[in-house]
This record gives sequence, structure tokens and C-alpha cells, in this order.
Amino acid sequence: MSTVCIIGAGPSGITAAKNCQQNGIAYDIFEKNDKVGGNWVFNSKTGHSSVYENTHIISSRTMSEYEDYPMPEDYPDYPRHDHLQRYFENYSKHFNVYDQIKFQHTINHVHKNGDGKWSVDYTDDQDQKHTKIYDYLMVCNGHHWMPKYPEYEGKFTGKWMHSHDFKGVTDEWRDQRILVIGAGNSGCDVAVESARVSKEIYISMRSPQWFVPKFMLGYPADILVKSIEKLSPKMRQKLLTKMVKTFTGNYADFGLPVNTKPMLTQHPTANSDFIDYIRHGKIHPKPAIKRLDGSFVEFIDGTRHEFDIICCCTGFWTVFPFFDKDFIDFQHAEKLPLYRKMMHAEHDNLYFIGLFQPLGCIWPASDHQANLACQEILGKYKRPQDMNKAIQQELDHPHHQFEGGQRHAAEVDYNDFRAELVADLKTAGIHIPERKPKVSLRQLLGSLLTA
Repeated sequence: MSTVCIIGAGPSGITAAKNCQQNGIAYDIFEKNDKVGGNWVFNSKTGHSSVYENTHIISSRTMSEYEDYPMPEDYPDYPRHDHLQRYFENYSKHFNVYDQIKFQHTINHVHKNGDGKWSVDYTDDQDQKHTKIYDYLMVCNGHHWMPKYPEYEGKFTGKWMHSHDFKGVTDEWRDQRILVIGAGNSGCDVAVESARVSKEIYISMRSPQWFVPKFMLGYPADILVKSIEKLSPKMRQKLLTKMVKTFTGNYADFGLPVNTKPMLTQHPTANSDFIDYIRHGKIHPKPAIKRLDGSFVEFIDGTRHEFDIICCCTGFWTVFPFFDKDFIDFQHAEKLPLYRKMMHAEHDNLYFIGLFQPLGCIWPASDHQANLACQEILGKYKRPQDMNKAIQQELDHPHHQFEGGQRHAAEVDYNDFRAELVADLKTAGIHIPERKPKVSLRQLLGSLLTA
């Protein structure tokens, strides 16, 4: 009987275990924390979690729930971190995965044996070291936990931190001069939270961003995106760009750099308060940083400001600490060389589950990835014969012309990516029901015309 090692009991790990369980595949699932949920475990003992006290998901409940396990009806449109952790725990119990999780077990090292199997070294919850051999490996350790810090000329003498370590605004932040670096989702969240207690909040951004309200025309934004999935990529971009401009106005009018690239070429920032706070004078936009000088920061526009706290919201490295660097190393990759963002050309018994960054939510598509991996293990799915060619085809033809750089290395369009996985599953005899939008294209266009 084939055996699978699953690393991580976050949202992708538990759905990997669920699919193994449902397909009769033996597995072990390892989790270094004492709870299910990975990044969504607030105050994680392991330091793995990046959520803060008031973190809410940036994709809607409707588009974030696993397709075979709806979120409770009493959850808000955008659930908080504790809602999600409870949801993941209930999911794992519902599918009989929870009791199989090896909590407080740390994977120390993984390597491939001469016979092609995986040798897994781990430390258990009693601090005892073990080695076990597995036929297959599913890597589900996430990619939002190893902080990436920017580098500048000079040195800052105040409090220098990363958003990974931001757990909430305390009295330490009250009436402080704060600079946030980066205008992605974490950056805007930290800026907005800080502005509730401090009067002098600045945010530095190297390049223009798209800021999307969480609600448009009365619906969560991603529900509207779902309604236009049948349109061509260019039509989707044109319509969404027009909608966002209509709702937010001209960025130049309130000091934000104007984005000349269409929507969906960058990972958007979903925040309903950020632009409101800028227009109320609570948050002040600044360009990129030129140099640090003690408590002062000099920006590329020549201005200098003094700060007490700098919070770097500059993303995360994609790392696998249990692999040797000369085996697999994606840390600086600008494009991930994986088929369907999960299958490696040289290792047909290795799967990365949830290692993608969608314009939407990761977990539902992780479920389909894990299902596809199980179908291949069972011999029901056949990967492309020429994997290098298939991977290059994907890299050369992304869903949208995403910006380069490590930030977009794993970027996909959620709806397009789901459609690809569902089509692959169909070849294995697995039929996934269509996920119909709650808002039709006709309703959307009607709302736009009458808005």
C-alpha cells in the first residue's frame, strides 16, 4: 500500500489529508503547532502565523469556503481569523482527519533515497527523533511565514519590524510616528490599524498598486469577479479596471501614484478603509525610500521624516527548510517551475499543495490539487508525458500578463486555475459540479448602468 507524508495541517494540509482519506490512501500528517489552521492560528506558539488580532480574510466567505464544506451561515461576508481557525478545525473533524494529525511534530529534513522514496526525519511531541520512509510527499507548509526584509543604505535606530510580527496595535504604538513599507494587503491593514491610535502614519510604496474595495455594488468584490469569468481576460481586465476607478476615483487627486497597468496584472490590495483614511488625512502616501539615517528616513522625492516605528510589509520568501538547498530552492524564483503549480518535472512522487497565489482564495483550489495528486497515486490520472514542455507552456502563457518578480512567481487567476484543475480531474473520471456565480453578468452590467 502506498504511503503519503503530508507536511503541515494548515488549510492545504488538511484538505490533502481529506483527499487521501477519501481515496483510501495511507498517510501521516505532521503539524509543528498544537492547532489546525496554519497561518490562521493567532498567537501561534511556533511563530509561523502572520495574522494579527483584527485580521479578516480578504476573499469573501462564499468564494473562500471548501466546495464540499460550506462555512456557517452566521459567519460574516469576510470572516475573522478565529472564525477561520474554528472552520478549519471543524472541517478536519468532519472528514475524520483531526485525530490523525501529529501535532507538535517538526519535520527536520527530507531527502530522496536511492530507491526513489522519501526519507523523513522528524522530532515528535516528546522531543524524540525519528526517521520514516514514504512513497509520496505532499508539501503543504505554506508560503506566508518567512519574512522578507528590504535593504537600504544607512541604519534606522527606532523600532524596525516585519508585518509577520505585528499582532495588534498596543499602547506602544499610541501617538507614535509610524512608517509602513509596502502597500499590499498587509501594509494597508497595518497602516489602517495604526491610524486608529496614532496621528502620524506614512506608507511608502515603490510602485503603483490597485486598491479594491471589499464591497462593490453591494456584493463582495470577488463575487463580482466570478460573474465575469466567462469573458476574455482582456475584457475582464477592462471591466474591472473601470469599476475600481469608478469606485475609488483618481488616485492622483489624493497623492497616490497612478496605476497605468490594467487590473489583474498585479496582485490587488483589498481594503475598504485605506483610501478613506488617506482622504481623511490619517495616512500619508510616500514614494520609495532612498536611505535611512538614525531616526530619519529620506525618500526618493527628497523629503525627510522622523519615525519611531517602521513596519516592513514587504512579503515573504517561499522556502522549504526541510529540503537541502541544492535539491529544491524556490526562494528567489520569479516563476515556479511546477505543472499546475504542484508537480515537479523530475520527481513524480512529490506534490506541492497550495503553493500558488490566486486572485482569490487558495484553499478551494488546494482541495482540487490534492484530489488530482490522489488520482495520480491511484493511477487514474496521467500527467503530461513531456513535463518540461508542459511546465514551460504554462510559464509562457499565464492567465494574465502578471508583473515579474518574486511577488508574482506563483500568481494565478482563481477561476481560470480552478477550471484547469477541474478539467484534469475529469480525465480521471472525477466530475466536479460547476461553481455558479451568485451574481450573473447581466445583473452586474445592470447594476453598473443604474449605479
